[in-house]
Amino acid sequence: MLCGPSLNEGIDVRRFAVIGHRAMSKGKLPLNDLAGGAGRMDVLIRAVMSALLTSHGLRSDVEVILHLQGGPGPNRRLKFVGSELKGFHAEERSVAGLIAKAIREPMPAIGQWVQRTPGLYDGGGQFTQTLKEWSDSILVRLDADGERLWKENSTIPQKSTSNHPSIAFVLSDDQPMDTEDGLARSIGSTWLQGHHAIAICHFLLDEGVQLNL
Repeated sequence: MLCGPSLNEGIDVRRFAVIGHRAMSKGKLPLNDLAGGAGRMDVLIRAVMSALLTSHGLRSDVEVILHLQGGPGPNRRLKFVGSELKGFHAEERSVAGLIAKAIREPMPAIGQWVQRTPGLYDGGGQFTQTLKEWSDSILVRLDADGERLWKENSTIPQKSTSNHPSIAFVLSDDQPMDTEDGLARSIGSTWLQGHHAIAICHFLLDEGVQLNL
């Protein structure tokens, strides 16, 4: 079941890049130790679930790229495409199983995407490669110390006044981000868990709140 049309009709695609500094990129994923031996893969899984799931279905207008930077070997990227996903369930262990299957495979070349399961693509490369691929998006780096994401005195309108073809949000795991790319924007002075931050971004876009971009 797909979600209904967004009130923020001016934005066609919502993208989220999640940086996993310690998330393992290759080998046998320890499904019983996602927070430890897998390098806080639990944080990334909750983020991708918040980005893609509604109460009763999937968001078809969302793409998520997880950046697995914890080794062994080179950095890896996993891309989830909401409009193509099948077999994606609202359960952390199930999502971990999809990731586990992908990272057991040989890593594709940088810039190449190989579909592992419907809607889940596997590729090599770092965050800089994602920036190149998302050059058509407005890039927002979620930062508690940045300017507020929504405009001062914004109210929830009856319909969207936005006119951006795509918007991409960058956030990190439990470690600070090591990039200064994109507009630094805050959704509050308190440092939130990534999946909560994603939910707030969806709310602002769903309700057509005017963004400070």
